[in-house]
Amino acid sequence: MTYTSSAAAGTATDEIWWRQATVYQIYPRSFADANGDGIGDLRGITDRVPYLASLGIDAVWLSPFYPSALADGGYDVDVYRDVDSRLGTLDDFDAMITVLHDASIRVIVDIVPNHTSDRHAWFREALASPKGSSARDRYVFRDGTGTNGTEPPADWESAFGGPAWTAVGDGQWYFHHFAVEQPDLNWANREVRDDFLRTLRFWSDRGVDGFRIDVAHGLAKELGPASAVLPDAATLEAMPKDGSHPLWDRDDVHAIYAEWRQVFNEYTPARTAVAEAWVAADRRARYASAEGLGQAFNFDLLEADFHAGSFRSIIQSNLELAEQSGSSTTWVLSNHDVVRHATRYGLPVRSSRDQRQGGAWLLAGGALDAVDQELGLRRATAATMLELALPGSAYLYQGEELGLQEVGDIPDAERQDPAFFRNRGVDIGRDGSRVPLPWKREGSSLGFGPGGSHLPQPGWFGESSVEAEDADPDSTLNLYRRALDLRRQLQADEHLDWLNTGRDDVLAFRRPNGWTSVTLFSDAPYDLPAGELLLATAPVTDGALMGVGTVWLRM
Repeated sequence: MTYTSSAAAGTATDEIWWRQATVYQIYPRSFADANGDGIGDLRGITDRVPYLASLGIDAVWLSPFYPSALADGGYDVDVYRDVDSRLGTLDDFDAMITVLHDASIRVIVDIVPNHTSDRHAWFREALASPKGSSARDRYVFRDGTGTNGTEPPADWESAFGGPAWTAVGDGQWYFHHFAVEQPDLNWANREVRDDFLRTLRFWSDRGVDGFRIDVAHGLAKELGPASAVLPDAATLEAMPKDGSHPLWDRDDVHAIYAEWRQVFNEYTPARTAVAEAWVAADRRARYASAEGLGQAFNFDLLEADFHAGSFRSIIQSNLELAEQSGSSTTWVLSNHDVVRHATRYGLPVRSSRDQRQGGAWLLAGGALDAVDQELGLRRATAATMLELALPGSAYLYQGEELGLQEVGDIPDAERQDPAFFRNRGVDIGRDGSRVPLPWKREGSSLGFGPGGSHLPQPGWFGESSVEAEDADPDSTLNLYRRALDLRRQLQADEHLDWLNTGRDDVLAFRRPNGWTSVTLFSDAPYDLPAGELLLATAPVTDGALMGVGTVWLRM
């Protein structure tokens, strides 16, 4: 396959390149496999840089590529300043970043600071050290209760199901908010803080342009000797708004990021960062401030039903919050942790929000039987084109440019996500969005690599492959390419004006240079305003948008 790169891609060179960047998330183990072991690798990414350049993106975000037992898809990190040998070497990383930079594509990497792997040298040392040792103080160890500490310090449940405290055999227990293989670090420990500053410099010195901070709202903790009951944090609405929760969104977490910002500012241009912080909207600004990480994900559109009023309210509130923080907002519709939005939008409205991370709809319906795939894709492309017209940075997830649906029928024996195994029958897990990409219509793993794929690809993947869609001018892939090319040409300052559409199923806004986006959320035709038609995701007949879709006009 031959791809044509746009010379305009990623040309911003100033300190604020990230404010309206289009960032493409790569889940390395599922992107492209160069060595044929069934797992995607860094050389596979390097080989596909021409494809990435042809999309017209500004940056890639790489999910973890560090040494890991893969107890949680690489988010259980053994070593923070190295590359998993199954994915390559540091030399491979350096070669990859050089090729990406030569293509004017910047690089953002995942940092996982809340917890390490249980194979990390520090944790092995902690287990081999006595109670009260400096090695244990790097983590969250507490004495157990009951006779000889045989009962946990508290009756807490981990995010992946099961207890959040694990005994180590000497009367003490360690805390892990996620998998048992992911012990939480103690960020009150100066050694922990200093070591992560070294990690940030290590990757920045290698040319990394920015960092995505995993569980950014979870680092600071105040557990006390043995907290028996946790305040409710099951929903953002229930989360305390004063920074008082023992585990989440504490005010003192921002002292950590102030130190990180000092490191970022040592470089020219300054390194950027974006927080994965599941916090109330009015608590998000501090993570995104210029004194902190600089940006924070807003997942509000990702959680919203496909409804014009919901979209408008979310967009307006997030633009206002961005103005308050001095940052730009971020827009996300899919990532490696959620059901792909082409599938979510094909679900009944009542379940699309609740089941965004998998769950009963797949177990009950089997495969994709419960999904209106055609409607889901129409809504997904409409939502994405609306997203790309907004001020702020847009994050795309690998494969969404192909219109990929979630893979729902992975056999239990081939699943990998710990959420599935710890909540069997309740949570289907996240593997369905992590199935290796199809590059070709046919052949071994559909072009992913010569040695198969670590998760099974469904038969229908072939017709959604890059090869199939590259040759089709009307494909989802080529729609994304046209949209990203126009986005670069039309980019304006971070402002929009809402337009009166006269209907509650239509959302329209104009950017300062006349770039106008109109999204129809139903199939009742809508007469478009006069203007030059630049892009349409649905048919336009006699000046009317004929169904669910987005059009871009120049007015």
